[in-house]
Amino acid sequence: MAAKNIIYGTAWKKERTTALVVSAVLRGFRAIDTACQPKHYREDLVGAALQTLYDEHEFKREDLFIQTKYTPISGQDPSQPLPCDPAADIPSQIQASVQTSLKNLRTTYLDSLLLHSPLHTVAETVTAWRTLISLQDSGVVRKIGVSNTYDVGILEALEAEGGRRTDVVQNRWFEGNQWNNDVWAYCVRHGIQYQSFWTLSGSPGLLRHPALREISVAKGCTPAQVLFKIAQMNGVTPLCGTTNELHMDEALAVEKLDFSDVQPLVDKVLSIIRA
Repeated sequence: MAAKNIIYGTAWKKERTTALVVSAVLRGFRAIDTACQPKHYREDLVGAALQTLYDEHEFKREDLFIQTKYTPISGQDPSQPLPCDPAADIPSQIQASVQTSLKNLRTTYLDSLLLHSPLHTVAETVTAWRTLISLQDSGVVRKIGVSNTYDVGILEALEAEGGRRTDVVQNRWFEGNQWNNDVWAYCVRHGIQYQSFWTLSGSPGLLRHPALREISVAKGCTPAQVLFKIAQMNGVTPLCGTTNELHMDEALAVEKLDFSDVQPLVDKVLSIIRA
């Protein structure tokens, strides 16, 4: 069964990107996250994986949810090829980055495009946001959003000054930032998809907690699966970037878990997360 509530993350995969993306999709992932940022992503090799899936495994473009990001120049490595002219204005940089992404990913449209981070000022971020809105209106991009945005005020400014609410927020959701509770709650309240990363690697304390471990034993699943399931039950779509095929299978199996008979324990874990 293909998973609907989990995304395969492609950061830091380097030359292994193509093989890992093919494997992830063949095992059941249907959403792929990347970025037009050679420093941390091989977006071009994600595109090579997609072509393999189309040519050799009978997938169609519409079978997959492909998400990428515009990374501001401050987040790029100048020693590597840049996807846009650093001297250009922000709208031109975004347009050029999107054209690079479309070429890399061998597609005519993107299911989702994110600002990889806010820009230096709210005004610059709003300018960038208006460019994403124009791309959405043109049909080149279907969903638009932001990543690494931990201030609700910025999300409010995008809607009030930019003219449209975000469709997606992708943030670290882990014990090190107190589970980003204010932005997470804002997203749930407004029907914004909240995507999480660092959820497992950043939460060793919660993964060892007795309540979470008790759920793991009761349901015959791993602590990581428990945390992913609790996330999915509470308006969070996790990214999974594992390179281990067993862990891919475990992440995909989360969708079929039923925690209705351990709800008091789930509530106890949630009380820790929301503290």
